Amino acid sequence: MRFYIGITDNQWFNFLSNLSGVDEVNFWQPNPNTSFKALPPGGLFLFKLHSPLNYIVGGGFFAHYTSLPVSLAWDAFEKKNGAATFDEMREKILKYRGKDTDKYI
Repeated sequence: MRFYIGITDNQWFNFLSNLSGVDEVNFWQPNPNTSFKALPPGGLFLFKLHSPLNYIVGGGFFAHYTSLPVSLAWDAFEKKNGAATFDEMREKILKYRGKDTDKYI
């Protein structure tokens, strides 16, 4: 079985783990110029926290990768993006991207 370990934001994980009834999440990438080809649909996607925690905290089955504008990602997933509001999500992306967040994720 193929699997992928995605390094994830600790706050993203904590926020999502405290939501009830979550059936899917959006594991976004801050760089709009990359695509995700590491897994086929149905592949195991594991979530590992950033340092200093450095351990796997959960997982799921990969469905698909789509590059979306931040606003459309929010419209599609809302809190399943790992943030309480659109502005909070944009700030998280900006933290990692270091520039304009109106582009694709």
